[in-house]
Amino acid sequence: MEQMKRYAIYYAPRAGGFASAAATWLGWDLQSGRSVPQPGPSLPRPLAELTAEPRKYGFHATLKAPFRLGAGVELADLQHGVKTLASQLHAFEMPGLALQNLHGFLALLPQGDATDLQDLAAEVVRFLDPYRAALTEAEYARRRPERLTERQRELLDAYGYPFVLEEFQFHLTLSGPLTALEAEALEPAARAHFAGQIPQPFQLQDLCLCGEDHAGRFHLLNRYPLIA
Repeated sequence: MEQMKRYAIYYAPRAGGFASAAATWLGWDLQSGRSVPQPGPSLPRPLAELTAEPRKYGFHATLKAPFRLGAGVELADLQHGVKTLASQLHAFEMPGLALQNLHGFLALLPQGDATDLQDLAAEVVRFLDPYRAALTEAEYARRRPERLTERQRELLDAYGYPFVLEEFQFHLTLSGPLTALEAEALEPAARAHFAGQIPQPFQLQDLCLCGEDHAGRFHLLNRYPLIA
């Protein structure tokens, strides 16, 4: 296995129609680690440009943001940690996912009571933080701490990422930043592309350990099922 620069814990759909539609939409298959042809709807800019930012990450929702391994930590240690955690957490379902414009980009957001989801994400962040290397000054600066709230800066200092615990919002990104015109055109194209494939209900059944290669693309390394 190629040594990865960083690792992350994601939700990523299991193989099937939803995962295939998402990989095609973004142009990158997280599971196979390969580029795939994208559709060509009529848009203000090509779909490849509108999805360039999320493409390198693959279709996912972040549970623990990308991090470097701490000193003395090996990939096998992290794998064992994620496997151990998954064996202690229960799978759950929510009514479904809905397409929304989230602060200027398109995303799929869960519907219904998010308590179980928030609790799971918080446990992932806390349990796996000992495997994470501290942020470098450059990494810290890239988080633009001057733009964060006081609480978000506290979370950044504690966990290397500001949008965790009560600041966390589960979402599956479908685009980069969009102008109003681009969003107006892209939303119906996304609805048509994902028609019949968005899960209703939505189930979270696994923790996915993913790694970033030296070209900046993420790959699914291991999938760890939660307690059924």
